[in-house]
Amino acid sequence: MANRAAESLAAIRISAPAKINLYLHVTGRRADGFHLLDSLVAFAGVGDTVSVRPASGLDLTIDGPLAGRIPKDEQNLVFTAARRLAKATKTARGAAIRLTKRLPVAAGLGGGSADAAAALRALADLWGVADDMAVLGAVAETLGADVPVCLARRAAFVGGIGERITLAPALPQAWLVLANPGSALSTPKVFAARTGRFAKAARFTDAPAAAGELAAVLARRANGLTRAAVSLAPAVGETLAALAAEPAALLTRMSGSGATCFALFAEAAAAEAAAARLAAAHPDWWVRAAPLLARMPGDAVDQSSSA
Repeated sequence: MANRAAESLAAIRISAPAKINLYLHVTGRRADGFHLLDSLVAFAGVGDTVSVRPASGLDLTIDGPLAGRIPKDEQNLVFTAARRLAKATKTARGAAIRLTKRLPVAAGLGGGSADAAAALRALADLWGVADDMAVLGAVAETLGADVPVCLARRAAFVGGIGERITLAPALPQAWLVLANPGSALSTPKVFAARTGRFAKAARFTDAPAAAGELAAVLARRANGLTRAAVSLAPAVGETLAALAAEPAALLTRMSGSGATCFALFAEAAAAEAAAARLAAAHPDWWVRAAPLLARMPGDAVDQSSSA
């Protein structure tokens, strides 16, 4: 009985970092209506957490400061990921899953996708299928365009509708200030509102040596969904302007389909000071300072005594 009790308390915890589109070009549209993209995706040192422990069936618990705005039943992408992985691996094992939600919803940060990818990693370890990355990748592709790159947990160029992933050159040390004005944007609606010509792919091969060089490279690129997002949520434009007004900001941009925007900084202290000023001036905004992560540290699964 003691061993069974200990097993029931053992938890596997995986971070689900915010996904950042350092640039995003819409390069075309398929016959089925899906848009083709070229984007450089990296991650920020802030995000949600997924933990799992053994159980007889599948169960999902959600907590955290932003838990109230996401479904807590089988509509949640974490639950869908668990079911599809169980089916793909033909496992009869269950899991008690806990999602701690810190990222805003419908925010251009890939929160739901990052959560699903973290759940896949944690459950694969729990169920003893962590070595079969081909199966994990196949399941990830069925869950959404951002899930495969969130599963990879590395800075990467993303093409197609999100399924084509190519590792990016090494990114330099840099810091971000993320700001969301509280506007939830529907990705399909933002794409539907996009007008104008399609852009060309804009990948690069040389590794920027410092944050300033990265900002210069990114300045020659853009987020092709910004105008559409601002037309639907003018607060996005206000957020970009507030970030651009920070004197140490090297670059400001919207991430994904919005509404979260970011500014790039060379120094942690400058980013933290800017975040403090923005939070004080806009207490209703979600504002965070975080390091830019080219690769998620601690990819190994952590064991703990509680979920």
